[in-house]
Amino acid sequence: MQICQHIEAKLKTLPEKPGIYQYFDEQGKIIYVGKAKNLKKRVGSYFHKNHDDGKTRVMVSRISDIQILVVDTELDALLLENNLIKKYQPRYNVLLKDDKTFPWICIKNERFPRIFPTRKVIQDGSEYFGPYPSVKVMRSLLDFIKMLYPRRTCNLNLQPSFIAAGKFKACLELHLGNCKAPCIGLQSEEDYMENIRQIRHIIKGNIQDLIRMVRTRMMEEAAAYRFEQAQELKERLELLEKYKSKSTIVNPSISEVDVYSIITEEKIACVNYLRVHEGSIIMGHTIELKKRLDETPEALLSIGIGEMRQRFESKASELIVPFMPDFEDTSIQFTIPKIGDKKKLLELSERNALNYLREKNRQAELIDPERHSKRILEQLKKDLRMPVLPVWIECFDNSNFQGAYPVSAMVCFKNAKPSKKDYRHFNVKTVEGPDDFATMREVISRRYTRLIQEEAGLPQLIVIDGGKGQLGAVMEAMEVIGLRGKITVIGIAKRLEEIYFPDDSIPLYIDKKSESLKLIQQLRNEAHRFGITHHRSRRDKGTLKTELNEISGIGAATAEKLLTVFRSVKGVKESSMDDLAKAIGNAKARLVYSYFNETTKNSKEK
Repeated sequence: MQICQHIEAKLKTLPEKPGIYQYFDEQGKIIYVGKAKNLKKRVGSYFHKNHDDGKTRVMVSRISDIQILVVDTELDALLLENNLIKKYQPRYNVLLKDDKTFPWICIKNERFPRIFPTRKVIQDGSEYFGPYPSVKVMRSLLDFIKMLYPRRTCNLNLQPSFIAAGKFKACLELHLGNCKAPCIGLQSEEDYMENIRQIRHIIKGNIQDLIRMVRTRMMEEAAAYRFEQAQELKERLELLEKYKSKSTIVNPSISEVDVYSIITEEKIACVNYLRVHEGSIIMGHTIELKKRLDETPEALLSIGIGEMRQRFESKASELIVPFMPDFEDTSIQFTIPKIGDKKKLLELSERNALNYLREKNRQAELIDPERHSKRILEQLKKDLRMPVLPVWIECFDNSNFQGAYPVSAMVCFKNAKPSKKDYRHFNVKTVEGPDDFATMREVISRRYTRLIQEEAGLPQLIVIDGGKGQLGAVMEAMEVIGLRGKITVIGIAKRLEEIYFPDDSIPLYIDKKSESLKLIQQLRNEAHRFGITHHRSRRDKGTLKTELNEISGIGAATAEKLLTVFRSVKGVKESSMDDLAKAIGNAKARLVYSYFNETTKNSKEK
């Protein structure tokens, strides 16, 4: 199937998260809404598989755009899909009637409230939680609550005067342990309502707060020597800790509310909009705003709100926002939530705005692979106050072992990506002992003298793994070869990721989240990895040479075999002639045995 470039880029950048997807035709009309546990796999399957169903093939051929809305779970996606199908009735979806399809959990508005499932939401002051996309999920939750908190299921009118007059009798539920019989005064209203309060925590998913609460009460009961009550609370605590499923449910009292969030970058901002009706999300959309001047987030959010309200003809009187926009309207109430269901809605909106921005950047990178690299290099140029774009960057790192086997490594990045064919190792020739500064002077001089002689061009940026001392040594070498001031040189100190410039004692601190600092860190880490690998190899070869290859007639391969068999040079020295012969043969064994025994004998005579 031939896929247009726009759709192909969208498919490659879809997240592997649950959510809903919407297909649009050329006129911008929704033709299909679907849910997915994994958006990337599900949406991709429409375009990368052959469909036997002719209707599906026709639908796919008419898709000109795709929009997604990320949610927390597949069940949440099912709910949102249901709402959007009812609202838009897309041509290729199964038609859903606008009835009360999904069940709710009701905490009845009465004395000693009952808790039960229902499909009807009645405005009588009762609390409703849901809707639940799966009856099985809801039943499991109610069964779990029943195990923890015995409660009444009868519909008796439990007025205090009726209970005091003894109008009621205990039923079988008391004997089964499913109820504590408040109808005959065996459970106080205060204790019953405390249980209801804890049940609310479970339904709304605030399990951790409830666990802390129950643990505190358990310790209090134990301290007061009420061990039966403490044991009951302990069993309840164990059940709570095992309960791991969490359902994010929005209260149906949150109705006719708009949710707005904003994510900003240097040149653009993304504003996400969610419409909530009776606790259900019925619409989601994200727009992109291009900055012309240095607009504030408050101004950009205001523009986004105005655009969305006009485009979708929203009349919502309450707007949930991350901060106050820069306009006032007496007909609108702005809510900046800190906790609760409204905060969860705002976080969901923010995730979708961020996902839109990431998807857009990834799509742009697929169409123009150099765009991402150029953006990072532009930021690096700005942060380091460079006159030119650092397309070619080289980074140096030194390694030695107590002054022995000194080596230096140079890695090269071009267009913000490793250019491994240009990596170089330097075996230091003129430096004795652990002199990092002298090593740096030698390596810099050798590298750039050769580039000048070969007329191979020069990098725009040199990065040194080290602070002011190493940087000073580099600049001495650059002075000698006539490159001082012609190439930007910086040092990066590891402790606080400080950036040092020549002749400047005050370091530069780049934002830890900045892509330019991450690029410098990547250069430094790659140089260290490349250098330490070469250094270990050279050190290992040097160790074999000094210990065993001094024996005439014994080469590196034989020395390595001896170390493999006897584990160490000491093991070789202490081995018998027969053991050596078994490992390397009689002729070479005599050489090794004679060498070490003659050496030992000569040492004793001295």
